[in-house]
Amino acid sequence: MRELRVDMFSTVDGYGRGGPQPAPYWGYGAPGLYEWIDAQLAEDHVMLMGATTYREMAEIVAQHDDPTFPRMAELPKIVFSKTLNPPLTWANTTVVDEPVETSVPRLKALPDGLPMRTIGSPSLVRSLFRLGLVDRVRIMLFPTIHGTAGEGPVFADLPDMRLSLLGTAVLDDRVVLLDYSVGKD
Repeated sequence: MRELRVDMFSTVDGYGRGGPQPAPYWGYGAPGLYEWIDAQLAEDHVMLMGATTYREMAEIVAQHDDPTFPRMAELPKIVFSKTLNPPLTWANTTVVDEPVETSVPRLKALPDGLPMRTIGSPSLVRSLFRLGLVDRVRIMLFPTIHGTAGEGPVFADLPDMRLSLLGTAVLDDRVVLLDYSVGKD
């Protein structure tokens, strides 16, 4: 069975994007963070995302140059969308227009053991949590507070759930990774 990981970059107050600091990684990009990102991409996995994240990422990959982009193109990507139509411009991308509640359990049941990992996609992430489909959540916590700015806390409106700490890491003496398994009470 495949493990489903939610990887979320967040401010201390839970915002995943927007706010007063528009720079990538809220201006906290540094070698340790980039090494962590490279290590995640080096592992074979399937990337899951919603249509908005796909559009944003495909545009960034098409218009900019980054050493991670070739590896991201190699990895299989699944986009949950009723508005996107194949063929898509980003290599190795499959559109799934079925409901998440039926398609993701089917994807998790595949016997290849290839982990699945979300990137961005807060609406998809909230749906996956509500449906009890998340096995692991890794939160990269950046030392900034949005207050009233931004698009809203990433984990807002979720049901109560228990998390078990698997590990922590401090990157670049300022960014904290929290790694949890999700309890199945």
